[in-house]
Amino acid sequence: MTSLKRLCLLFLVAIVALAARPTVKPTLYLIGDSTVKNGSDKGDKGLWGWGHFLPEFFDTTRIHIENHAIGGRSSRTFHTEGRWEKILSRLQPGDYVLMQFGHNDAGALDDTARARGTIRGIGEETKDIYNPIQKRPETVHTYGWYMKKYITEAQAKGAIPVVLSLVPRNVWKEGKVARGSQDYGLWAKQVAEQTGAKFIDLNEIVAKQYEAIGQERVTKEHFTEVDHTHTSLAGAKLNAAAVVEGVRATKGLKLTRYLIKK
Repeated sequence: MTSLKRLCLLFLVAIVALAARPTVKPTLYLIGDSTVKNGSDKGDKGLWGWGHFLPEFFDTTRIHIENHAIGGRSSRTFHTEGRWEKILSRLQPGDYVLMQFGHNDAGALDDTARARGTIRGIGEETKDIYNPIQKRPETVHTYGWYMKKYITEAQAKGAIPVVLSLVPRNVWKEGKVARGSQDYGLWAKQVAEQTGAKFIDLNEIVAKQYEAIGQERVTKEHFTEVDHTHTSLAGAKLNAAAVVEGVRATKGLKLTRYLIKK
């Protein structure tokens, strides 16, 4: 066999081996609170999180989706309970992290019920407390500090973080939905800009859709009688579709390649 034929044969073998090698699917991780995943996410008390329905919009033969959100958590407690650390240890280059926090961050820092609050804003302020839940001293940071931690640590792993502003509550004034544009929605946008992460203004997208539907129908169909925060089945589906709308509209977000074509 001539050297040229041998070289061609080796090249052909390499091509065949490359084609036969299994393709590793990227993983899309969801982190957040009960508006993303409620309880067992089987509709407990009629409540649903939007993360349950997100896989319906993606080609799951090409991307794996894991919903790690959990009810009652803030940007702080999702970290301090070790939930983020478990995800971080598994993150691979090309994975995605969709994060939505804020609903529970306004709580007290050191109350005996939950101790889940964060300092308002995105600065470097801290407060030393004794955590009565975990029974240990703790330095509490701002909402923005915890969000930046998720973003920068994901980026360091080669993953792509996507920050979502929190879905709006069923709170209205003069026919308009109350926005988060002066606090947690604004701060989510600011930390995304500071870190170079992609940002989806889910708060605004959903609020506009609620207003188009009208307060009476939104209250009756998209929320339950439990409270003004947790969505019904219809509400969670609307929010999931809104997330996808935001993904499609975000320039340069390659997550769109895994969406099922309309």
